[in-house]
Amino acid sequence: MFGYVTICEPELKMKDLRKYKAYYCGLCRKLKEDYGTMGQMTLTYDMTFAIILLSSLYEAKNRMNQHRCKVHPVKKQAMIENEITQYAADMNVLLAYYHMKDDWADEKKVSGLLGGGLLKKKAEKIAEQYPRQSKAIRESLQELSDCEKENSQEIDRSAGCFGRLMADLFVYKEDMWEETLRRMGFFLGKYIYIMDAYEDLEEDLSYMDNTDYHAADAVDLCLSFPPESWSRGLRNKSSPKEEISW
Repeated sequence: MFGYVTICEPELKMKDLRKYKAYYCGLCRKLKEDYGTMGQMTLTYDMTFAIILLSSLYEAKNRMNQHRCKVHPVKKQAMIENEITQYAADMNVLLAYYHMKDDWADEKKVSGLLGGGLLKKKAEKIAEQYPRQSKAIRESLQELSDCEKENSQEIDRSAGCFGRLMADLFVYKEDMWEETLRRMGFFLGKYIYIMDAYEDLEEDLSYMDNTDYHAADAVDLCLSFPPESWSRGLRNKSSPKEEISW
């Protein structure tokens, strides 16, 4: 459910493109160092965006290196790493683990069982280090699973589950930036979920031939929610710790 937050490469200057790739390669290397090949497979563009955003916001001290890898065995690649890179790598693995665990529980996917088994011990250590984020991922994926089991047609409710998950991942520290980052992560998470759902629409509808539900109806449903409804599920501004109920 990731890979939608990417750059528009033709619009970037060469120096900015090289820097973006250096952040991306830095995250890839950190995943490989700490979590092996399995961890490296969880690499996403979305977390690269989070690294760039949080690094700029918190003025993290970058470490510039050059390394070869399996993808680039000949020429060394520039890599940027900092404290946010470590955080993003941890969140990547934690999110992948709970997603695989959910895949096995709901759909009995063998890939979920095997992948989850390989990441279990490392993910449990990460969960101990980041209990808030771990709880948010578990609860959001569980609610999302409940929506799917109920065959809920409330796309705003389902998207809100993933929005709250991303909101907590974007909050690197509970400080003055928390509310802004939480809000940004929430809407980005909803966007990612809706884009993923739309891409899977044709495949999903192939299992619904005995109903009166058609692709056109689904598209209309996606577009029927007014913009003011998209903020549902955010924390109440007047009470930051009070969750708005559905």
